[in-house]
Amino acid sequence: MYTVAVTQDFIANHYLIGGDWGDENNPHAHHYVLEVRIESEELNQHGYLVDIVEIEAALNDVVSYFRDSMLNDKPEFEGLNPSIEHFSRILTEKLLAGITPPGTGAMTVKLWENDRCWAAYRRSFG
Repeated sequence: MYTVAVTQDFIANHYLIGGDWGDENNPHAHHYVLEVRIESEELNQHGYLVDIVEIEAALNDVVSYFRDSMLNDKPEFEGLNPSIEHFSRILTEKLLAGITPPGTGAMTVKLWENDRCWAAYRRSFG
């Protein structure tokens, strides 16, 4: 199985809803680190799983949309607690819309909200 991964960091804001989460109920920022990992048994005609330039372009588009924003105000989070679990799924779906991997495989987005805590979401494609 081939794997290619790219990381990027950004800052976004949110507040948690639906429970008593202490200070997390108040608006605050996180310095997120996003890692997108694509896995497949197949390479394209150029010997790439996905060209890193294509991954970086999709990553830049998605990160630019969320950077410095209030996640709670984004339509993707309507009715959802803006947890890193939900956020990693939303990022995966948006990235898969902008990247065309060959054949079948999986994309995983791992999202760190600090140096100790992360969540990931994995989705098959093909």
